Amino acid sequence: MVTPKKRMTGAARALLALCRARGLKIAAAESCTGGLLTAMLTEIPGSSDVVDRGFVTYSNQSKQQMLGVSAHTLAKHGAVSRETARAMAKGALARSPAHLVAAITGIAGPGGGSQQKPVGLVYVAAAARSGKYAHRACRFGDIGRARVREKSVLQALTMLTALARSERPRARIN
Repeated sequence: MVTPKKRMTGAARALLALCRARGLKIAAAESCTGGLLTAMLTEIPGSSDVVDRGFVTYSNQSKQQMLGVSAHTLAKHGAVSRETARAMAKGALARSPAHLVAAITGIAGPGGGSQQKPVGLVYVAAAARSGKYAHRACRFGDIGRARVREKSVLQALTMLTALARSERPRARIN
Protein backbone atom coordinates (compact mmCIF):
# COMPACT_ATOMS: atom_id res chain seq x y z
CA MET A 1 0.00 0.00 0.00
CA VAL A 2 1.30 3.44 -0.95
CA THR A 3 0.99 5.77 2.01
CA PRO A 4 0.04 9.45 1.65
CA LYS A 5 3.57 10.40 2.70
CA LYS A 6 5.08 8.20 -0.02
CA ARG A 7 2.74 9.76 -2.60
CA MET A 8 3.73 13.26 -1.47
CA THR A 9 7.43 12.37 -1.44
CA GLY A 10 7.24 10.86 -4.93
CA ALA A 11 5.40 13.88 -6.31
CA ALA A 12 7.82 16.27 -4.59
CA ARG A 13 10.84 14.36 -5.92
CA ALA A 14 9.43 14.46 -9.48
CA LEU A 15 8.67 18.20 -9.23
CA LEU A 16 12.17 18.96 -7.97
CA ALA A 17 13.75 16.98 -10.82
CA LEU A 18 11.58 18.75 -13.40
CA CYS A 19 12.31 22.19 -11.96
CA ARG A 20 16.02 21.42 -11.72
CA ALA A 21 16.12 20.32 -15.38
CA ARG A 22 14.24 23.46 -16.46
CA GLY A 23 16.15 25.89 -14.21
CA LEU A 24 13.09 26.86 -12.16
CA LYS A 25 12.92 27.99 -8.53
CA ILE A 26 9.79 27.48 -6.45
CA ALA A 27 8.22 29.01 -3.35
CA ALA A 28 5.13 28.24 -1.30
CA ALA A 29 2.60 30.32 0.63
CA GLU A 30 0.76 28.12 3.10
CA SER A 31 -2.03 28.58 5.59
CA CYS A 32 -3.94 25.42 6.55
CA THR A 33 -1.01 23.18 5.62
CA GLY A 34 1.27 25.07 8.01
CA GLY A 35 4.43 24.49 5.99
CA LEU A 36 3.79 20.87 5.03
CA LEU A 37 4.33 21.54 1.31
CA THR A 38 7.66 23.22 1.98
CA ALA A 39 8.59 20.47 4.44
CA MET A 40 7.88 17.75 1.88
CA LEU A 41 10.04 19.51 -0.70
CA THR A 42 12.93 20.26 1.64
CA GLU A 43 12.93 16.75 3.10
CA ILE A 44 14.51 15.63 -0.16
CA PRO A 45 18.31 16.01 -0.28
CA GLY A 46 19.47 18.60 -2.80
CA SER A 47 16.19 20.52 -2.79
CA SER A 48 17.93 23.78 -1.92
CA ASP A 49 18.85 24.33 -5.57
CA VAL A 50 15.13 24.52 -6.45
CA VAL A 51 13.23 25.58 -3.31
CA ASP A 52 13.66 29.26 -2.58
CA ARG A 53 11.39 29.77 0.43
CA GLY A 54 8.14 29.03 2.17
CA PHE A 55 5.75 31.49 3.77
CA VAL A 56 3.60 30.10 6.58
CA THR A 57 0.79 32.61 6.91
CA TYR A 58 -1.72 31.05 9.25
CA SER A 59 -3.32 34.26 10.51
CA ASN A 60 -4.93 37.02 8.47
CA GLN A 61 -2.37 39.45 9.86
CA SER A 62 0.49 37.31 8.55
CA LYS A 63 -1.17 37.06 5.14
CA GLN A 64 -1.26 40.86 5.04
CA GLN A 65 2.23 41.47 6.44
CA MET A 66 4.17 38.72 4.69
CA LEU A 67 2.30 38.42 1.39
CA GLY A 68 0.51 41.73 0.96
CA VAL A 69 -3.00 40.24 0.93
CA SER A 70 -5.30 43.23 1.28
CA ALA A 71 -7.59 43.75 4.25
CA HIS A 72 -10.35 44.34 1.68
CA THR A 73 -9.85 40.89 0.11
CA LEU A 74 -9.90 39.21 3.51
CA ALA A 75 -12.97 41.16 4.67
CA LYS A 76 -14.94 40.66 1.45
CA HIS A 77 -14.04 37.06 0.62
CA GLY A 78 -12.53 35.61 3.80
CA ALA A 79 -9.24 33.87 4.38
CA VAL A 80 -10.62 30.71 2.78
CA SER A 81 -11.40 31.86 -0.75
CA ARG A 82 -10.18 31.74 -4.31
CA GLU A 83 -9.40 35.45 -4.10
CA THR A 84 -7.21 35.06 -1.04
CA ALA A 85 -5.37 32.07 -2.54
CA ARG A 86 -4.69 34.13 -5.65
CA ALA A 87 -3.48 37.10 -3.60
CA MET A 88 -1.22 34.80 -1.57
CA ALA A 89 0.30 33.40 -4.77
CA LYS A 90 0.81 36.87 -6.24
CA GLY A 91 2.37 38.02 -2.97
CA ALA A 92 4.77 35.09 -2.88
CA LEU A 93 5.88 35.85 -6.44
CA ALA A 94 6.37 39.51 -5.58
CA ARG A 95 8.37 38.71 -2.43
CA SER A 96 10.68 36.04 -3.81
CA PRO A 97 12.81 35.34 -6.87
CA ALA A 98 10.87 32.12 -7.51
CA HIS A 99 9.59 31.32 -10.98
CA LEU A 100 6.68 29.24 -9.64
CA VAL A 101 4.62 29.45 -6.47
CA ALA A 102 1.77 27.57 -4.88
CA ALA A 103 -0.60 28.99 -2.28
CA ILE A 104 -2.88 26.94 -0.04
CA THR A 105 -5.68 28.20 2.21
CA GLY A 106 -8.55 26.21 3.65
CA ILE A 107 -10.29 24.60 6.57
CA ALA A 108 -8.51 21.44 7.67
CA GLY A 109 -10.84 20.84 10.64
CA PRO A 110 -12.06 19.34 12.75
CA GLY A 111 -13.73 22.65 13.61
CA GLY A 112 -13.97 26.00 11.88
CA GLY A 113 -16.30 25.05 9.07
CA SER A 114 -19.69 26.50 8.16
CA GLN A 115 -22.44 25.65 5.72
CA GLN A 116 -20.89 27.98 3.12
CA LYS A 117 -17.32 26.94 3.88
CA PRO A 118 -17.31 23.40 5.29
CA VAL A 119 -14.42 21.51 6.81
CA GLY A 120 -12.33 20.13 3.98
CA LEU A 121 -12.75 23.14 1.68
CA VAL A 122 -9.32 24.17 0.41
CA TYR A 123 -8.31 26.64 -2.28
CA VAL A 124 -5.04 26.01 -4.06
CA ALA A 125 -3.51 28.53 -6.44
CA ALA A 126 -0.40 28.14 -8.55
CA ALA A 127 1.24 30.99 -10.40
CA ALA A 128 4.25 31.52 -12.60
CA ARG A 129 6.34 34.61 -13.09
CA SER A 130 5.45 34.29 -16.80
CA GLY A 131 1.85 35.21 -15.90
CA LYS A 132 0.34 31.73 -16.01
CA TYR A 133 -2.12 31.01 -13.21
CA ALA A 134 -4.30 28.12 -12.11
CA HIS A 135 -6.57 27.57 -9.16
CA ARG A 136 -8.66 24.78 -7.77
CA ALA A 137 -11.37 24.65 -5.15
CA CYS A 138 -11.02 21.29 -3.43
CA ARG A 139 -13.90 19.87 -1.40
CA PHE A 140 -12.25 17.02 0.43
CA GLY A 141 -14.97 16.70 3.07
CA ASP A 142 -14.53 16.03 6.76
CA ILE A 143 -11.88 13.32 6.27
CA GLY A 144 -9.68 14.36 9.16
CA ARG A 145 -7.19 17.15 9.56
CA ALA A 146 -4.14 15.16 8.48
CA ARG A 147 -5.81 13.85 5.31
CA VAL A 148 -7.08 17.31 4.30
CA ARG A 149 -3.58 18.69 4.67
CA GLU A 150 -1.99 15.78 2.75
CA LYS A 151 -4.49 16.02 -0.10
CA SER A 152 -3.94 19.78 -0.26
CA VAL A 153 -0.19 19.31 -0.60
CA LEU A 154 -0.67 16.67 -3.31
CA GLN A 155 -2.94 19.06 -5.21
CA ALA A 156 -0.37 21.85 -4.95
CA LEU A 157 2.42 19.53 -6.13
CA THR A 158 0.27 18.46 -9.10
CA MET A 159 -0.47 22.06 -10.05
CA LEU A 160 3.16 23.13 -9.69
CA THR A 161 4.25 20.21 -11.88
CA ALA A 162 1.77 21.21 -14.60
CA LEU A 163 3.03 24.79 -14.49
CA ALA A 164 6.66 23.68 -14.56
CA ARG A 165 5.98 21.59 -17.67
CA SER A 166 4.42 24.59 -19.41
CA GLU A 167 7.26 27.00 -18.60
CA ARG A 168 10.08 27.82 -20.96
CA PRO A 169 13.31 26.22 -19.70
CA ARG A 170 15.93 28.54 -18.23
CA ALA A 171 19.60 27.99 -17.54
CA ARG A 172 19.93 24.58 -15.94
CA ILE A 173 20.47 24.34 -12.19
CA ASN A 174 23.31 21.99 -11.26
